[in-house]
Amino acid sequence: TGPISSECLGNLLCITLSGEYFEDQYLTFSAVDRFGTAWEIDEAMASQCGYTVTYNYRGNAEFRASALSCHSQSEKDVFTITIQIKASHAPDMKNAVTHLKTATCHYVPWSPRELLCEKNYMEISVRKEVPQIVPDFIQDEHEDWALAFPEAKGGESTVWQIVFHQPEKKRALLVTDAWRAGYGLNTTDTRIVLRIPHTAAQIQLVKAQGITFSAVRSSIFYKQRWMILMVDTAVACPVDGVDYTNKTITWTVPKYVQPLSDGATGFKDVLIEAGVDLHKLSAEEMVSRKYSLSNDLDSITVKIPIGAEGGYYKTSVSSGQHGTNYCIRLFLEHQWEDNKWRLTKHTIIKEIETPFEHVELTLTNSKWLNTEFTEDAGRSLMLTCFFSDTNLSARLMNVTLGVFLPDVELVNLTFEGTTVTVLEAIWHGYLTRENRFANGSRTYTIEVPFDAASIKKEYSRDDIRTYTLNVTLDFIIHPESETFTIPVVMVSAVKDAVLPNARGFCDEKNLCLTIARGNVDQNWLLFTSNQHLTSEVAQKHSYSLSDNGTHLAICVPFLSPHVDYEDIHSSGIMASLHLTLKDGVTLANRRDFSISCRFSPSQLMQCLPNGTVVVTAVKLTEIADVDTSQLVLRDRKCKPILVTEKTATFKFNVNTCGTSRKFNSTTMTYENDVLYFRPGSDLPVYQLKCICWYAIRQTVDVQYKSKNNPAPSVKPGFGSLALSLKLFKEKTFSNPYKESEYPVVKHLGEALYFEVELLQSEDARLELNLKDCWATNSRSSDSHPQWLILRNGCENREDSLRTIFHQVNFSPRVKFPQHLKRFEVRMFNFVQSTTLLQE
Repeated sequence: TGPISSECLGNLLCITLSGEYFEDQYLTFSAVDRFGTAWEIDEAMASQCGYTVTYNYRGNAEFRASALSCHSQSEKDVFTITIQIKASHAPDMKNAVTHLKTATCHYVPWSPRELLCEKNYMEISVRKEVPQIVPDFIQDEHEDWALAFPEAKGGESTVWQIVFHQPEKKRALLVTDAWRAGYGLNTTDTRIVLRIPHTAAQIQLVKAQGITFSAVRSSIFYKQRWMILMVDTAVACPVDGVDYTNKTITWTVPKYVQPLSDGATGFKDVLIEAGVDLHKLSAEEMVSRKYSLSNDLDSITVKIPIGAEGGYYKTSVSSGQHGTNYCIRLFLEHQWEDNKWRLTKHTIIKEIETPFEHVELTLTNSKWLNTEFTEDAGRSLMLTCFFSDTNLSARLMNVTLGVFLPDVELVNLTFEGTTVTVLEAIWHGYLTRENRFANGSRTYTIEVPFDAASIKKEYSRDDIRTYTLNVTLDFIIHPESETFTIPVVMVSAVKDAVLPNARGFCDEKNLCLTIARGNVDQNWLLFTSNQHLTSEVAQKHSYSLSDNGTHLAICVPFLSPHVDYEDIHSSGIMASLHLTLKDGVTLANRRDFSISCRFSPSQLMQCLPNGTVVVTAVKLTEIADVDTSQLVLRDRKCKPILVTEKTATFKFNVNTCGTSRKFNSTTMTYENDVLYFRPGSDLPVYQLKCICWYAIRQTVDVQYKSKNNPAPSVKPGFGSLALSLKLFKEKTFSNPYKESEYPVVKHLGEALYFEVELLQSEDARLELNLKDCWATNSRSSDSHPQWLILRNGCENREDSLRTIFHQVNFSPRVKFPQHLKRFEVRMFNFVQSTTLLQE
């Protein structure tokens, strides 16, 4: 009762400080020894001396102390602990109020070995037993026995040293050294205590039935009158073992764990109990809460429904999202007998927190037409309301936000770059109400007059005004003091906007859309496939784009990168053009338009009189994973000559590439297929049939006059082209030699893989052709001797090891295969007669 209460819970004392009484105060805890000296407890001392400080969801501070903590005063089966608490409203603890709390607890009986797994430390205490004196034992000289604590100096028995057993070696520490390393060692009249922080260097991670334990194997040597005794002080605590499935927490703890069971046999369970917040639960209480406790041969399993009584939900924020975690503090007490220790008591305190679960907040208002809930990927949540009410007699913007758990508090509001507290916001016209429910949860209601200075007022048209509230709400989560913000935007306006609309049509080769502008889209931008359609982009792709201020018209060729191809039938190819108008500032989608038409299959195919077939295969939207560079004909060696992201063009003769033919009385039919196979599959997922008909008997009168055709020529042009020549390590042409790897050493006859690339050009009409390429035995390209590798764009037929050309296909690195040439040359040396000119 009162602001500070205490409770004895087995071998632990729990002191609770009321969150309501100590609200908004900074706290420090100190342990008072038998001489009245107060030792302030920090994190290091807490884990070394057996103290734990936590805060629960009600805001209460909880201080727990072990019965064998540093400054505990023990006498037989009673231990007394005195704690000094200072509370201040200032972080520097100025003008702090001091509270003193003393509590006495009875704890019986002590087991020969007791293990405690706390939140911040592991503790083992064992009973001290004096064996019979060995004959001929010679007492050694008086020694300066190091003491764990000042108050132990007058004690009858003192600790000497501790030995840690590790896989690679043993390490012995005197008590003073162990104390400086963060370990807690002490003795009482009847027991030896070792306390190990969870961050200690000697901790080993061991596995038992797939569950990880923090374990320390150690032995303590201590002086008992005229003898030196050794005690096994091994300790182990579970690290994991918690699973979350089907809205249930499952906590599994193996029963007999190395090194706790080393050298022991004849295990027998004596007692297994579980509970919450260190309070044991009866079987009836477990059933009423839908808990389950099962004891198998090798393990103990506790199952708790998520949300069950005994735990609580707390608010958390992850990646800007508001959500909750379910928390519960379980404990398990397992007592067993064996032939080594007789009776062991193992108490485990386990604080469990379920993974983050997103909880969607709601925004309500008495007069709302539409509410959008969106997430700001950058940091927080955003709520937007749109109102349309011309009879807003109250002239108030009213919004209620929630539902929040009891640990959330609204502290600040930010508008027009100014941050004010909830009370200060009243002076700016913002009235905030907290609405509490019976279970402690709450919502917040904010009312703002239309005429408040921070409300943005805009004249729209036809005497209609728009009122915009833009406020950011700052929340704090207790007791962690974690913060999160929620920007809220509310807009109230009359609907008088005229939105743009569109009509479309198709001709034989184009898809066209004409958009009639409205009165709201002056600053909207035209996009297709997430690309802004500027005049430069339109010109680059040969699109027709015009805008006269009232109408925007665009025509796109059938075979264009921004056209989607939906299906192919004998009746034609269904192609679609999708356009989006986006806000010029936020780039939010405002209006979508599309036109779909079926085009003649002849748009994809040409059957030339000389038997050459040119076919363009298109990527269908329903098979989005097709890699157009991997399309093939029936003969899979036949690859496309031109590849884009959505198309692949093949050029082949009707007598090649697996083309089949059929005859009838008047025509000869050639058929082939463009195919796509997924890796490892022989069943095509894409098939485009190509058919050409040729007349067998056809008479054509032709008048001709022979004339010598002029020799083909190319008109020279002048300008600069950027080229690169690279040497690659293998014929995949994926790994070029780096500059640091030159000079490259090769054996005679080894292959050299060269790639020549036209740089800084995205003109698909350009094609790179190599005329002559030669090698010299020096760095000068004009030196002699020389040997032609390529002659007039072909391999040197005088060379016994002829140059091999490699096909260049479309890939993520190669957007324009026609801009590259690849060839392979075998390593050779220059010789004169039979003499090697140069190595």
